[in-house]
Amino acid sequence: MVDTIAADLAAAVECTAQELANRVGVGRASVIRTAKSLGYDGFPQMRVALARELSFLPSRSDDDNSVGLLRGTIEKFGHSLPRLTEALTEEAVTDFVAALHEARRVVIVAAGLSAPLGLDAAMRLSSAGRPAEFLQDSLAQQIAAGSLEPDSVCLVISGSGATKDSLAAASTARAAGAKVLVMTSFARAPLVALADAVMVIPPVSESFPDELLHTSRAALALVIESLVQVLLVYRGDRGREAREAALSLVEKRLKA
Repeated sequence: MVDTIAADLAAAVECTAQELANRVGVGRASVIRTAKSLGYDGFPQMRVALARELSFLPSRSDDDNSVGLLRGTIEKFGHSLPRLTEALTEEAVTDFVAALHEARRVVIVAAGLSAPLGLDAAMRLSSAGRPAEFLQDSLAQQIAAGSLEPDSVCLVISGSGATKDSLAAASTARAAGAKVLVMTSFARAPLVALADAVMVIPPVSESFPDELLHTSRAALALVIESLVQVLLVYRGDRGREAREAALSLVEKRLKA
C-alpha cells in the first residue's frame, strides 16, 4: 500500500479511498487503516498531506516568468470553460430563474471564499430589478434565512457545498418553508440534499491538488453573471426597464 502511494504521489492524490484500494487489490478498510497507521485521522487527511507534498516538488517550464505564469493560468482556465455547463440541465436553470423571478424575497447565503460571490450576486440581481439581500456576517445570514416565508427564496452559493455556516443557514431557511436554491461545484456536496433546485458548476481545477491549493471561484462567478442575464430575458419588459434604470444611474454617476 505505502509503496504504491510513494511510487506515484500524483496518482494517489487523485484517487478516492475505494479507487486506491482497487489499484492495490485490497479492501477500502485497509486504505483507511494504513492512513491511520501513518498518523492521519483518515484517508481524506492523508490525501491533503500528499497534495501538500506535491505542491513543494520543483516544477520548471520555458514560461517560468511572471507573464508566462499569468498567461498559463488564464489559458488553463480558458480550456476548462466548455466543462462549466456540462452538469447543467434546462430544468435546473429554468427552476432557478423562475424561483428568483417569483420570490417575494431573496436572501443570499455565502461564506468563506464564496462570500464575495454573494455580494456580487446581490448587486447583479438588484440591478436586474430583482432585489436580493446579502449580509456579510454568517450569523446574520442564518437569522435572515430563518425569517423567510414559503413564498421566499434562500440562494446558497458555496464552492465546496460543505461550509458549516452555509449548511446551517440552508437548513434554517428550509425549516422556515422557503425554497432553497444551491450553486456549488460538487454534485455530492452535503448542501445538495437540502436544495429544492441545484446548479452544479465544476471547478476550473483539473486535479485535486489544484483545487485544494487554488480553490478558484472563477467558474461560479462567471455562471452567476450569465444566470442574471438569463433572468433579465425571462423578466421581459420588467428586466429591460430595470437594466435601463440601472444604466441611467451609472451614467449620472459618471457625469458627477
